[in-house]
Amino acid sequence: MPTRKDFLKTAGLTTLGLTSGTLGFPSVKVPPQYSSKRPSPAGRNFTSEAVEQTIREVKKAIPDKELAWLFENCFPNTLDTTVDFQMTGGRPDTFVITGDINAMWLRDSSAQVWPYLPLAKQDDKLQAMLAGVINRQTKCINIDPYANAFNKEPTGSDWDSDLTDMNPWLHERKWEVDSLCYPIRLAYGYWKTTEDTSPFDDAWQKAMKRVVQTFREQQRKDGHGPYKFQRRTAIKTDTVAGNGYGNPIRPTGMICSAFRPSDDSTIYLFLVPSNHFAVVSLRKLAEMQESIKNNSGFAAECRKLADEVQKGLEEYAVIDHLDFGEIYPYEVDGFGNRLFMDDANIPSLLSLPYLGACDKYDKVYRQTRDFVLSQRNPYFFQGTAAEGIGGPHVGMDMIWPMSIIMRGLTSDDDEEIKHCLKLLKNTHGGTGFMHEAFNKDNPKDFTRKWFAWANTLFGEFILKLYNEKPRLLSV
Repeated sequence: MPTRKDFLKTAGLTTLGLTSGTLGFPSVKVPPQYSSKRPSPAGRNFTSEAVEQTIREVKKAIPDKELAWLFENCFPNTLDTTVDFQMTGGRPDTFVITGDINAMWLRDSSAQVWPYLPLAKQDDKLQAMLAGVINRQTKCINIDPYANAFNKEPTGSDWDSDLTDMNPWLHERKWEVDSLCYPIRLAYGYWKTTEDTSPFDDAWQKAMKRVVQTFREQQRKDGHGPYKFQRRTAIKTDTVAGNGYGNPIRPTGMICSAFRPSDDSTIYLFLVPSNHFAVVSLRKLAEMQESIKNNSGFAAECRKLADEVQKGLEEYAVIDHLDFGEIYPYEVDGFGNRLFMDDANIPSLLSLPYLGACDKYDKVYRQTRDFVLSQRNPYFFQGTAAEGIGGPHVGMDMIWPMSIIMRGLTSDDDEEIKHCLKLLKNTHGGTGFMHEAFNKDNPKDFTRKWFAWANTLFGEFILKLYNEKPRLLSV
């Protein structure tokens, strides 16, 4: 079973140059006619006129027919196929599955609907759907802040036998720091875009306090805390070492994450990109507490915790690499051990400017970026079809389109952006959609035909270019 700019104005880092040979990948021949791969209008889960109008405008402005076709298919994929919207007790309630897994991840659901936020004020129905995601995430966090994925109803899951505190509402209970960051990102973005505060009721306030409590527990200043996880499995990354608590750490102020955004277990518990994301999220939550809830005390608590995590990152998570100078490692443990790699899933080291965690011209980030897009990153793969970052979740030689998209989203170098567009155009395997991963030598060898996050992220990339650099869409 599979486990599993700010907004459109977000800009990325100017790269220091493309990897040698990156422009030499062959084009894949596709039929001259591009019929829509979307469900029929009657078969779509949710329709937004603002989204439909955006598709018409952007598609018309893209000279490259294949690229326009990909955008038409991918951008609305979350709405077309994964959104279950209803009114419950007079309030919007939106359950968002990932695609071919019938469960709602806090991370994925936030990321899947994120690119629609700028359109919310144009479409009341769309705004209600987004508010419904926030309301459902509030409910999920109050059920269990340590869980990463939830069922729509208390139906149980195939993972009920995991050695952790499962309950029927949970699809999976893998503790991932980013799972509590993403709902804050979505709530903050929704508030800033719409000025609507209706989702931020007492239940939301309770959930946010549980977020901070959970982060505090997982600083592990005094013992392991309440969370542990083990799974009876032959897949090492699906269970947690150290009797379910993870490998030893020395407290640093950072927050322990048993799992990565890929749903793979960490080796060293201080997952660096997720801790950067936590700092950003806590500062946004503090602003919301002051402006919406008039709660200066809780805002101060959020900022204090953010400062502690930031200090830990500065002291333990900037490392002098032999070849690249000072860079961010992927994981550390506080004892001096560090893991040099990056994973395609977001938050990643590559994605830090996209998430607002650092300036796109920051020297350490620039050097980190050079590292993660090089052969010194063990999960950067180059083949005859493409190059990009993968990760242990799917395995060696498998490139995640998300990494190519994120490379483009965090670049302001025209040639690199065009390179990313060409790679994405050439590696959808003739399907018209993005996938979880594909083989570096054969795009038709891919995983997860229906993976909505990758599709929507691709749509976000195209929209960013449409708004900022439309000339690049003529690839």
